[in-house]
Amino acid sequence: MSTALVILAAGKGTRMKSDLPKVLHEIAHAPLLIHAMKSGMALAPEKVIVVAGHGADLVTQAAQEYAPDAEIVLQEEQLGTGHAVLQAAPALEGFEGDVIVLYGDTPFISHDTLERMAAARAKHDVVVLGFEAADPARYGRLVVEGERLDRIVEFKDASAAERAITLCNSGLVAADAKTLFALLEEVGNENASGEYYLTDIPGIANAKGLSCTVVTCDESETLGINSRAELAQAEAAFQARMRAEMLDLGVTMQAPETVIFAHDTIVGRDTVIEPHVVFGPEVTVESGAQIRAFSHLEGCHVSRGAVVGPYARLRPGAELAEDVRIGNFVEVKNAVLDAGAKVNHLSYIGDAHVGEATNIGAGTITCNYDGVFKHHTEIGARAFIGSNTMLVAPVSIGDEAMTASGSVITRDVPAGDLALARGKQENKAGLAKKLFEKLKAQKAKRG
Repeated sequence: MSTALVILAAGKGTRMKSDLPKVLHEIAHAPLLIHAMKSGMALAPEKVIVVAGHGADLVTQAAQEYAPDAEIVLQEEQLGTGHAVLQAAPALEGFEGDVIVLYGDTPFISHDTLERMAAARAKHDVVVLGFEAADPARYGRLVVEGERLDRIVEFKDASAAERAITLCNSGLVAADAKTLFALLEEVGNENASGEYYLTDIPGIANAKGLSCTVVTCDESETLGINSRAELAQAEAAFQARMRAEMLDLGVTMQAPETVIFAHDTIVGRDTVIEPHVVFGPEVTVESGAQIRAFSHLEGCHVSRGAVVGPYARLRPGAELAEDVRIGNFVEVKNAVLDAGAKVNHLSYIGDAHVGEATNIGAGTITCNYDGVFKHHTEIGARAFIGSNTMLVAPVSIGDEAMTASGSVITRDVPAGDLALARGKQENKAGLAKKLFEKLKAQKAKRG
């Protein structure tokens, strides 16, 4: 059976106190909306419909950057969740398959949960996702009889007996497309808010003799984000889960509570991550690498046996081959370092290629930017770049070449050559002593 996702992302999120649409606030460097979309993609959906409203242009951009084929529909007026889903009807006209309704501010629904909802659809016309709440508070209650979901009761409308129910509504629904939209057409707005609620569907379905049931998940999956405080709680929950997964995969972390991951971080087994390491988006670390303390990685690839840090920064486009060494206070950006290359101290390597087994001395800088354009530096294999060398790009250093410490290299250096580019040193006998005496005398006169 084909599947379509309808993801509700039209809300402003007043409690966030932000100009940014609520679903674009980030957890682990990805918008809430993208987390929800990633979960849904486990079903290999034929269609993805995002219902946008507030900040629709920004929501559209984010959704289509992640899934270029996603269709965006507008909910011009915020008239409830049922009304929001109805806005997807024209985009799904003629679609013969299941629709699963997700929420753009509910980022942690698991792949397994959605697959179980899809499987339940084979036996039932309408499937609702529920959870056992530790504190049911003001959640809607799911009234069930055996496997049958009889109705969803909002807290304010619930009797004392119904409020005692701990099985609560997550808001997620799965149904055949034709069935879903037919039911939604019958949803009214005769309630205190004057809105059309998706939660009315089970009651209408039962009245028509259709089959409704509940699939349950852990309460943590249903966490919705409505405020900055809840966003921070969600970030903490994501990081705790990601750390546990990394440890389970065979990654060593000496102080896991200090390591921050992005939503898409990939780390191979037997890698060691020291304390206070931060991963930005798009980082892959192969097995057996070592990421030392207080390093920051983003948009980079670290190969087996490489060592990064401490206090190193890898920026987008950094590609480290096997056994590369990146040391303290070294920054690498848009540069490829071949196997065994070393940049151990206080250096910047940007827009460059460094050959295998080359050693970059302390304080080396590839001067890649002229104020308008970026330029490339090419360094061959087994070269030796002396400490405090300025490589003014575009420039090329040949295989097994050497630069003298303190040089400013502005011309290509052929393979095997030594380049010296610094002023000749002159020593003025006794001049330092005379200058100090003169300066001290001036200071004494000034009191």
